[in-house]
Amino acid sequence: MSAVKSIAVLTSGGDSQGMNAAVRAVVRSALFYGLEVYGVQRGYQGLLNDDLRPMDLRSVGDIIQRGGTVLQTARCKEFTTPEGQQRGADILRTRGIDGLVVIGGDGSYQGANKLSKLGIKTMGLPGTIDNDIPFTDVTIGFDTAVSIVVDAINKIRDTMSSHERSSVVEVMGRHCGDIALYAGLASGAETILVPEVPFDLQEVATRMKTNFANGKRHSIIVVAEGAAKGEDVAQQITSISGIEARVTVLGHIQRGGTPTAQDRILASRLGDFAVRQLIAGDSGKACGVVQGELKTTDIETVTTTKKPFDMNMYELALRLSQ
Repeated sequence: MSAVKSIAVLTSGGDSQGMNAAVRAVVRSALFYGLEVYGVQRGYQGLLNDDLRPMDLRSVGDIIQRGGTVLQTARCKEFTTPEGQQRGADILRTRGIDGLVVIGGDGSYQGANKLSKLGIKTMGLPGTIDNDIPFTDVTIGFDTAVSIVVDAINKIRDTMSSHERSSVVEVMGRHCGDIALYAGLASGAETILVPEVPFDLQEVATRMKTNFANGKRHSIIVVAEGAAKGEDVAQQITSISGIEARVTVLGHIQRGGTPTAQDRILASRLGDFAVRQLIAGDSGKACGVVQGELKTTDIETVTTTKKPFDMNMYELALRLSQ
């Protein structure tokens, strides 16, 4: 016997590529097991507005390849209050919904954790391009975001080489430098600046000047927004080295576009897994992939743990940037 008869799914916080694939997997897996499924429009704000709609197979047709989220997303200050959280739980109970799948990042997980404590069976899926959710090797959208940044750097490198300039590419990552790290490594960037590792722009500029003196025609500096502003880095680099540095801020382009095959597969696996865990009676958990295996971790543990930075990967990038 299934521990749940009716479930809802919502996307919350910043959108990420692959959210639609996750929604599709949740809906189709739930229907396969004979559950009723509802989609919550605009995240926790939609929940408090009682904006829930029945979902069927056609509701999620032709969305696996689409970026963004068909359920839409919104910030909701009211849901950060105990009163708002209780109201959300009451709405789900009134609707006869006994399970909820939340797709999003840390703030979304915080909300799922509160609902779990109020008796709603919850599962969290890591939907964020930042890759900053612990207890999963990778988050939904990260691979696509890195691919977008690498493609942009490839184009930037072409023009920088033609003009013999340096380029500062600012990417997303307020508290986590994984996009900068992985995109920088994959694109052969000479310098990667992340919030987790202290850096000295004097040293960066001196090394770049030496490289140019030795015949290098360009230099790419990838900086996570949480480490420094790209414009500030460029001004200081130019001032110290005398080599002109141009800035490209990629911004929200990193969140858009078609998800990669890897993100679609990850989202599909996690969405189906979340439904099966709810059916089995599990609750208050975050779903992730650890060394290729699907795992669950208490969602409160996830929200109170910081994901460790991969210094081995950073040191690899440093060794290869000569």
